[in-house]
Amino acid sequence: MIYGLLKYEENKKSFNVGDNIQSLAAQQFLPKVDKYLSREKLANYKGEKIKLIMNGWFTHNIHNWIPSVDIIPLFVSFHINNTAASAMLTKEGITYLKKHEPIGCRDQFTVEILQEKGIEAYFTGCLTLTLDSYKVEKIERGQDIYIVDPLYGYTTYKKVTYDYKRFLRSIQRGTIFDIGKRKRHLNQILDANLLKQATYIEQEPPAGQYSTEEKFEMAEDLLRKYANAKLVITSRIHCALPCLALETPVIFINGFDNFVDSCRFEGILDLFNRIDIDSKTGKWKANFSLNSKIDKNTIIKNLEKHHTLAESLKNTCNNFIKKL
Repeated sequence: MIYGLLKYEENKKSFNVGDNIQSLAAQQFLPKVDKYLSREKLANYKGEKIKLIMNGWFTHNIHNWIPSVDIIPLFVSFHINNTAASAMLTKEGITYLKKHEPIGCRDQFTVEILQEKGIEAYFTGCLTLTLDSYKVEKIERGQDIYIVDPLYGYTTYKKVTYDYKRFLRSIQRGTIFDIGKRKRHLNQILDANLLKQATYIEQEPPAGQYSTEEKFEMAEDLLRKYANAKLVITSRIHCALPCLALETPVIFINGFDNFVDSCRFEGILDLFNRIDIDSKTGKWKANFSLNSKIDKNTIIKNLEKHHTLAESLKNTCNNFIKKL
């Protein structure tokens, strides 16, 4: 038996290291990695039967679904985005998923749309909840506070100038005037000194500069940083979820109002200390005690709701690998 690991296609400008973090979560259960298989080209694989943990977002390439018959899949922490659901859940797509049920789903949205099609599905949470192998002892933690892509869904100069068409659309729709909104909203909840002194991380580096191996090295480097952090503040679920596994205090800032984003979160958001922001008005509320702005002295404790999910995920993946 050989074993595969998901790799990911870049978009025109960047790629998401969070995808590679998801693959690192799968890799820890594999005896070895024989091949990297592109998530968007699974239908193209031909060769020896290969076991593959199918976790994460599916799919950007709706024309390359269904996966090859040579792939032996484990559907766990599986997310079907609403943008792809109708193309994936054709008669053929439903038949394929039923062949491999039960389907373990990362979010309740995926559970519900699969069950509506008669597919046995259940909620697992995300496989990155199992990344406690990167955890360090509390005594080893430093004083670094990381702010990781806060409110990245907001309009920014980088997004508006992504290409000529997007720039014109931003003018036509008036969204170009929202460029300063992210800064204003963050200033309402984060102390000015913290904003100056924290270390900022972007999980979307530029495209066309890194090999697959280098991307995985970047993902491991981020996990080491998060493991040693005093506090992490983020709007990336694949930063926040690993932090739970790493026992790193984390605050998730939720300013998403687009269903493409929010459908990913059902069942996951309840695991975090969270601040929900109305992206239009900036009004916010926290699900934990917060009497003033978050600063370098803010002390929080994670909710510790993820452990049962993590243990179940470990058992599922280990059993899949052991099975002949």
